[in-house]
Amino acid sequence: MDADRITEKLNILADAAKYDVSCASSGSKRKNENKGLGNASNGICHSYTEDGRCVSLLKILLTNHCIFDCAYCVSRKSNDIQRAAFTVQEVVDLTINFYRRNYIEGLFLSSGIFKDADFTMERLVRVAKKLRLEHNFHGYIHLKSIPGASDELMNEAGLYADRLSVNLEMPTEAGLKLLAPDKNHQDMIKPMGYLKNAIIQHTEEKKLFKKAPLFAPAGQSTQVIIGATPEDDNQILHSANYFYKNFKLRRVYYSGYVPVLEDSRLPALNTSVPMVRENRLYQADWLMRNYGFHVSEIVNNQQPHLDLDIDPKLSWAIRNMNEFPIDVNRADLKMILRVPGIGVLSAQKIVSARKFGKLNWENLKRMGVCINRAKYFVTCQSKEFERRDLTGNAIKQFILATSHSKYIKNVPTQLNLF
Repeated sequence: MDADRITEKLNILADAAKYDVSCASSGSKRKNENKGLGNASNGICHSYTEDGRCVSLLKILLTNHCIFDCAYCVSRKSNDIQRAAFTVQEVVDLTINFYRRNYIEGLFLSSGIFKDADFTMERLVRVAKKLRLEHNFHGYIHLKSIPGASDELMNEAGLYADRLSVNLEMPTEAGLKLLAPDKNHQDMIKPMGYLKNAIIQHTEEKKLFKKAPLFAPAGQSTQVIIGATPEDDNQILHSANYFYKNFKLRRVYYSGYVPVLEDSRLPALNTSVPMVRENRLYQADWLMRNYGFHVSEIVNNQQPHLDLDIDPKLSWAIRNMNEFPIDVNRADLKMILRVPGIGVLSAQKIVSARKFGKLNWENLKRMGVCINRAKYFVTCQSKEFERRDLTGNAIKQFILATSHSKYIKNVPTQLNLF
């Protein structure tokens, strides 16, 4: 192995991989047996496991050569950049060597598409297969599924990878046609459908046969780029909701467009999507997946944009003041979850603890409730913070006056070119 050449490739292909944000390592439970290497249950990029622990993954492209000319992609074929490609064995050796040095705990491997989808996907699968079978590697492996790859390759990928993901890239088919006319939206949908059915089938087999093989135990995810095309938050979140419901995705990742190329179809190079918008989309997504909110309660045709000043949960509460205040000692879990300042764990603690006595503000504070927000929307066994007759807008101003968000500082303005 030519160390200098490998280092050069690593610099090029790790840099090219930084635009893909969908690399969380939660959800896998691959046990390490027979003294193998690594352990995926605890999940060079930083990622997070289910229990919140930060882990490191080797995040690279197999190659940045690509047959497509997507306007938003730094690796598009018409872009004059330095190109490189790893061999299958080079990626395997890098992963093992970095793991042995305790630099990483897993691999996140994507690729530009060279030659065709099957040719590229077959090489990604070979990397995972070699790691599992030849090196007994039990660390986390996330493979990017290549749109248009065969079902046979997708099935093999699921047997060796912990998570698979197919990037939708644009939130809507119209957006994809605008910026990537060579790509077919259905080519991205097809592998998602196959993976959904295969994961369900293998899960059922695992219930019947203890030794049935694992199949993508951390499920599948996708990523959409926001701000490169004119979709509003309503369209983006309804699209995400569709894929959650119909393809059983674990996560949808939202990546604010980073201007890297000059193109009349794209925002100007000196602009970018405000980070706060990306953050609000993640918060709204969290409400859909964990707090029982329907997407149309968060955004709709009358309210197509998320409020950038406040989080979507507080925004919903302010628009629905007729629902409040609620008594935390009597309200059901579903309604408690909708109170700003109360998270899932805090809500569960409230429901459990009130069986033993009436809760007051001090009790709620000890349970992790953010009193500065919750006090406008709940009552409890205390006269302190007794609710005043405040309008939603007044509450918003009170909360903004005492809140500080790292996402709102120095927010650049993105030009609207659509």
